[in-house]
Amino acid sequence: MIKRLKGKFIFINMVIVTLMICVILGLVYHFMKRNIEADSIIMMQNIAGRPDRRDVPGKPEQAVSLPYFTIEVGPDGKAAATGGYYDLSDEAFIDDLVGEVMERKKPFGMIEAYNLRYYHMPAPGRQRFVFVDASNELATLKNLMRICFLIGGLSFLVFLWISILLSRWVVKPIELAWKQQRQFIADASHELKTPLTVIMTNAELLDSSGYNEDDKGDCRMNILVMSRQMRKLIEQMLELARTDSIQEKLVFAPVDFSKLVSDAALPFEPVFFEKGLALTTEVEEHIHVNGDSTGLRQTIEILLDNAGKYSKEHGTIRLSLKKQGKRQCILSLSNEGDEIPPDELGNIFKRFYRADEARSSSGSFGLGLSIAANIVKRHKGKIWAESKEGVNTFYVKLPCI
Repeated sequence: MIKRLKGKFIFINMVIVTLMICVILGLVYHFMKRNIEADSIIMMQNIAGRPDRRDVPGKPEQAVSLPYFTIEVGPDGKAAATGGYYDLSDEAFIDDLVGEVMERKKPFGMIEAYNLRYYHMPAPGRQRFVFVDASNELATLKNLMRICFLIGGLSFLVFLWISILLSRWVVKPIELAWKQQRQFIADASHELKTPLTVIMTNAELLDSSGYNEDDKGDCRMNILVMSRQMRKLIEQMLELARTDSIQEKLVFAPVDFSKLVSDAALPFEPVFFEKGLALTTEVEEHIHVNGDSTGLRQTIEILLDNAGKYSKEHGTIRLSLKKQGKRQCILSLSNEGDEIPPDELGNIFKRFYRADEARSSSGSFGLGLSIAANIVKRHKGKIWAESKEGVNTFYVKLPCI
């Protein structure tokens, strides 16, 4: 699929580029041809208007720069030709040119057989014709066309190379999302496989006649525990999909973030107390943000729950909210526990990632931090983690109002 997307991108891009090159070079050729023809016509008009002119073409002071000759047909129908660049003694040739022009009945035109451009100027009692050698003009246009094809071909190859490079850059996010989706499905299948296996095994044991009621009670309990674990995993997956969806609109409104943090931390105090953990809070008052209160509260609860699960025994969890400058605030939550290696600090926000696989036994599926990261991202904030000297700290930076 990725290769097909790259191919489509390159094809569409090259079609657009090819059309643009053809149009640009076509316009250059068209206007150059028109300018050359216009200069030639102006020259012939000047000559026709001054039949007594005897300037020699080619001198710097002259406007005339092309070989030309004139033919005048008097009232008696006799043609007289003047011009120093051609052999005008051939009367049949002169009559043929005059007849050709008269048949066309156009004041300007081109006689391709002789590469001559003409201008016909009727005058009282006579006809005046000016002919200009257009060989140099045609050669110039031919060279221009050759150059246009060369430039067009080189431009096509250059843009093709650029398009190939751009296709890799453009498709890279899609490729990454595709890999993440496949990894997500694989990880979700793996997480669901174990409880499903336990449920199926215990269900088969319940159907067995060799088990007494006590053993069957244990089987029922195992099925219930695994079912709850599966439900929790599915709920987290749905929540992650919801926060991922661009169609899911968060309700943004001014939120008293200080009060929200304090209210979110309050239910965790007895939970931590039962686990032998201490919770200290340092919340600066009157900090307001523009956001979705439900999503922000969920982020705080995920970080508190994460700190409670992975804090060392009798450890202290510290929650802090402070303003940073006038337009930003930082929420930090630290706990004493096993130090997170530096190479894993960026991975802990990935889906189904667990630095310690033993954490799965605590009911963690590696989705909570990913959900929190998605919520913070949609609030145009930043979330990251630091670990040093046995203290793991999670930071959330949000814009203030």
